[in-house]
Amino acid sequence: MKILVAPDSFKGSLSAMEAAQAMKEAIAEMDQNPEIVLLPAADGGEGTMATMVEATEGNLVSHTVEDPLGRQAAAAYGVLGDGSTCVIEIAEASGLMLLGQHERNPYAASSYGTGELIRHALDAGFRNFIIGLGGSATNDGGAGMLEALGMKFLDEKGEVLPRGGGR
Repeated sequence: MKILVAPDSFKGSLSAMEAAQAMKEAIAEMDQNPEIVLLPAADGGEGTMATMVEATEGNLVSHTVEDPLGRQAAAAYGVLGDGSTCVIEIAEASGLMLLGQHERNPYAASSYGTGELIRHALDAGFRNFIIGLGGSATNDGGAGMLEALGMKFLDEKGEVLPRGGGR
């Protein structure tokens, strides 16, 4: 018997790959001879990048960026196995998982760190991008990402607007 195991992550507890491995172990306990194929899935949120990188035998590139509240944080983007496609997920630099429960405020949070990842990948020569938008802590509509790429957002007096979804 051939069994396909294709779970998404279990937010806050297991990555898609960890869930797939746990399911594989449980199936193997019930049947000693199954052919089990692991195909972890992702919906664009946290885990999307890791799943795609692992499936294509790519690699991760780490970079220090701003988290949703402007603090320095380590984040990564993925390079797929083709060596030319970059995968960035907003959850990695601008995600809910980076904030404590008391810090979750979409009006204050920014996607700037995700833009920093995009800029780093562009500077490294990448031009093909897959960007996953799930798991975001912000509702700034990508304004922070664009600001990190050089765009300025001004008010009616020509003053720079503050970061975050409450602009």
